[in-house]
Amino acid sequence: MNGKKDLEKSDLYEAVKTLVESSSKHVHLDQQKLFTLFSIAFQYILFKSTKTPGHFIIRIEDSLLAEKLARKAKDETTRKFMQRLLVPRRLAYGNSTFHLDYFPLTTWGTTKDLPREKVQGAIIVKNTSNNPLIDESDFRHVSMDEQAIELFGKNYYLTSLMDISPRTITIAFNEVYEGLDPIQFDFIEEHSDKFVDGVQVSTDLQIEED
Repeated sequence: MNGKKDLEKSDLYEAVKTLVESSSKHVHLDQQKLFTLFSIAFQYILFKSTKTPGHFIIRIEDSLLAEKLARKAKDETTRKFMQRLLVPRRLAYGNSTFHLDYFPLTTWGTTKDLPREKVQGAIIVKNTSNNPLIDESDFRHVSMDEQAIELFGKNYYLTSLMDISPRTITIAFNEVYEGLDPIQFDFIEEHSDKFVDGVQVSTDLQIEED
C-alpha cells in the first residue's frame, strides 16, 4: 500500500540505533515528518519490548490521528501493528503488552491503573494542527480533565507519562516542552517557509504528507 514511500531500511535502522544509544530519558522528536518519526519511535519501542518486557503506552492526540498513523506510518510492520491495536486498544506482543489511549483522561481506562514499575516506555504523538482538546480552557466542563490539569499541568497527557515511564518519546512539531531532550535525524530534510509575491506559504500546511 505505502511501500514505495516507506523509509529505507538503513535509515530506519540508524534512527532506531540513535534512540537506543541515547541516554536521554525523555526525548522530543520535533522534525516535520510525522509519519516517519512515528515509525522510528514505534520500532524503537517494539525493539525495547523484546529486551525489557513490560507495559508500553502509545498516547495519541485523538482517534482520527491514530487511524492516520495506522494507514500512513512509513514501514509495514508499524502499520500492521497499529491496525491491530486500534480496536482492542490493548495487544500482547511476546512478553509485553501495548496499550493505546488518547489525550483526554476519559480514554485512559486501560492505562491509568497499570503498575508503574512494569511500565517500560511510552510514545506521545501530538497532531500538527491546533486541537481544542489540549487547551486548558476547553476542559472547564469536564471534571475528570480539570482534575488532570490540576494534578499534572496543562500538558498532562505528557507529564503524567513522564512521571511513570522510564522512557518517553514525544513526537510534536513546533512545540516546546520542559524536561525533554530533542533528537533530530540527518536524513530528514528540513524545510523553510517560502515567500511568493509577499505572501508567506508555510510548509506546515503539508506537514503530515511525508
